[in-house]
Parts: sequence; C-alpha cells; structure tokens
Amino acid sequence: MGSSNNNVTRKKNNSSIPWIVLTVCLLPVIASTALYHLWEPEGFVNNGELIEPVPLAGLEVPSIDDDVFLFSDLNGLWSFVSIDSSECTDACVKKLYLMRQIRLTQGAEKERLERIHFSVGNRLQKTLTDEYDGTRFISVRDARALDAFGDLTEAKDYIYLVDQIGNLMMRFPLTIDPSLMKKDVKKLLKISKAWKKIN
Repeated sequence: MGSSNNNVTRKKNNSSIPWIVLTVCLLPVIASTALYHLWEPEGFVNNGELIEPVPLAGLEVPSIDDDVFLFSDLNGLWSFVSIDSSECTDACVKKLYLMRQIRLTQGAEKERLERIHFSVGNRLQKTLTDEYDGTRFISVRDARALDAFGDLTEAKDYIYLVDQIGNLMMRFPLTIDPSLMKKDVKKLLKISKAWKKIN
C-alpha cells in the first residue's frame, strides 16, 4: 500500500515539472506586462512615452553586410534604439548625440545601457561612426526588417528604449528636454535593478 502511494506521489511530482518550467520561462514576460499595465512606482512620472510592450528578443535584422543583428544578444541590457536614413541629417545626428550623452550621465550604471542605430540604405559615413564610437551601427537594406517599430517615417522622430528582457517599451521625442530623458532612464535602471534583486 505504501509503495502504491509513493508511485502516485512520484507521478504527481513528474506531471508538475512541465508547468514549473513554463512558469519560470513566462515570469519575465508576465512581470514586464504587469509593470506596464498595473504598477507605477510611487513618485515615478515618466517624461518619455510609454508604449504597449513589443517583444523584440526573437527579432533578427539582416544587414547589408550579410550579418544578422539579434536583439536576443542584448539580454540583460537596456538599449537605446534609433532609426534613420543613411543620409543622417541633423535630426539623425541629434539622436546619436543624445543617446551617447544620456548614457554617459548614468555613471557606473551606463554599462547596462547599449546604443543601437539602424540606417536604412547605405552605411553611414566613417567620420560619423568614429565620432559616436560605441554605438552599434547596423545598415539595413530592407526597411521591413524594422516593422516592429511601426511606421518608420514616424520612428525617425524618436529614440526608443528596449528593456533588459527585450521589450520595446518607451520612446522619447527629439523635442524632449535631455534632463527629463536622463531622469526617466535613471529611474528605470534603478527600478529594474531593485526588481532583479527581489526575484
């Protein structure tokens, strides 16, 4: 009788393993969605525009160099993302400048923040990529590879923020006061660090 009870217990334990694995895998996505919809930390008022989270972890972006940029390679890091044409006019340069400067203002936390710039068409001029060294420059032949960011004509007017689990979740207009952008990023890095410690 005891042996029969043990077998039943083992079967119950074995049947629960897939559910445990599924829960562990889905927890980061659930947490991110819950933060977006339900939780606003006391005193946190965002200056950037929160957007419905768009998962990018599975997105692969082919470049004109026949390489593939994988957002999954950024797991654990926050990322600024900008998109523009390969001409890179003044507005484009402003985005590169803001991404660099806001990252620098984060002090030791800046290592948790990446910068990515997609140029649609040809490669950017070397003088520009040299000036903003440290930014990941990806030249994209087919703009459809970036459809996750919505209408690309509109996307050129923003700097996007991707969270540490690969969700596109906020965007900053080029008209934003840089000090307010800095404030948002600082708070998000702080909150995500605290969240990681308790999970």
